[in-house]
Amino acid sequence: MIRVAAVGDIHMGPDTQGLLRPAFETLPDCADLLLLAGDLTRHGTAEEARVVAQEVRGLPVPVVAVLGNHDHHDEQPEKVMGILQEAGVRVLEGEGTVVECGPARVGIAGTKGFGGGFVGRCAGEFGEPLMKEFVRTTRRSADSLRGALEELGEQECEVRVALTHFSPVADTLAGEPPEIFPFLGSYLLAEAIDTAGADLAVHGHAHAGTEHGMTAGGVRVRNVAQPVIQRAFNVYQLHTTSDGAAVPARDQAPTVG
Repeated sequence: MIRVAAVGDIHMGPDTQGLLRPAFETLPDCADLLLLAGDLTRHGTAEEARVVAQEVRGLPVPVVAVLGNHDHHDEQPEKVMGILQEAGVRVLEGEGTVVECGPARVGIAGTKGFGGGFVGRCAGEFGEPLMKEFVRTTRRSADSLRGALEELGEQECEVRVALTHFSPVADTLAGEPPEIFPFLGSYLLAEAIDTAGADLAVHGHAHAGTEHGMTAGGVRVRNVAQPVIQRAFNVYQLHTTSDGAAVPARDQAPTVG
């Protein structure tokens, strides 16, 4: 059994230093790794990134993250990424990483993602250059996610997880105004996940959304934005069969508040 802890949209700043650290220190009791699904800061400043870094520095479980739109706001995402990496966080953007969880190898493919909407109500690569670039940005992100998942599939990983900030499905946006769905995610991310294969997809971004969803191909999707899960993190269990194949994720209520 592999226990995946995840949270996004923690939006940390100097006034929240130390808020999550006590809960994170309990992770070895209930999880094998921690995923951070973007919007770790409020405005993407180096000062805020250092606060996040202190929350996760030296944790006894691996920490893997993607950035969110807030982490790009100050237009220095590379600096935010560097501060987190210096604290031992594996920050992904269009790539994958393998985490050793006991005898099991867990592959995580990560990208921020982008908007565009969902089948039947989505933007297309047509018209003005700005609209074309909007959709192409999402397509490039989805392509990189698919490629990273495919590469992990060749590395004998028992479990593969897709980690994004923007949502791959509309299911987990329920509760948000439908008018803003195109700015909360894209079906292209789900297509990438279903094409390459994954055992679990985790995202944030939709503060008023819903935790549970599923891709058309049957991959379970979880919205772990902190305003949705209302705790420091949630834990999702992935069981592997005797031949190493993963069985569907089961949610586990963590013992932290």
